Amino acid sequence: MHPGVSGSVATAVGLSALLVGCGTPPPQTSAPPPGPVAVAVEPLSIGTAAEDTTGGSIPDGQLVSPFDVKNPAVGFLEPAVLTAIQQAAGAAASEGVDVQLTSGWRSKGFQQRLFDQAVTTYGNADLAAQFVASPEKSMHVVGKAVDVGPVVADQWMMANGSRFGLCQIYANEIWHFELALDAAGNCPPLRPNAAG
Repeated sequence: MHPGVSGSVATAVGLSALLVGCGTPPPQTSAPPPGPVAVAVEPLSIGTAAEDTTGGSIPDGQLVSPFDVKNPAVGFLEPAVLTAIQQAAGAAASEGVDVQLTSGWRSKGFQQRLFDQAVTTYGNADLAAQFVASPEKSMHVVGKAVDVGPVVADQWMMANGSRFGLCQIYANEIWHFELALDAAGNCPPLRPNAAG
């Protein structure tokens, strides 16, 4: 033993040197069995968090300011649509009308759920499509449509929205507006519903 080195330290140092000097291999782990290995796969589940906290859902009966860009339904709108609805809301406010949104951008998943609910409500996909577009056809999914509320705001937008490029698109949806002016600055003729 070296002077000044305790017995336990010397023993540990000696054992380490002995193990290193012996070339002791690391412990072996058991190898996996040859051939394919069966792995249990659980079905894909999106869970309860999929209730559209970021899918663009605005709860029924609630209105959102077109200036609330932290809300995905507003913040994920196409920039030109966002600018147009904000300018329209500013002009309406100067006339005492509060333009709010009941819907804006929607995720594909949220739009699919809305469409599926409409199929359940109306009994078939063709009838449902008159009231709710599929995700492949919805302008909400690409951030190019807004639904406006309350009713006084809908009426103001029907009379004034074209000044900002926003047009009512469907006769059966007085709240739904898209940028749709033609080259002459006119809104297109109303379609009867989302299917036609």
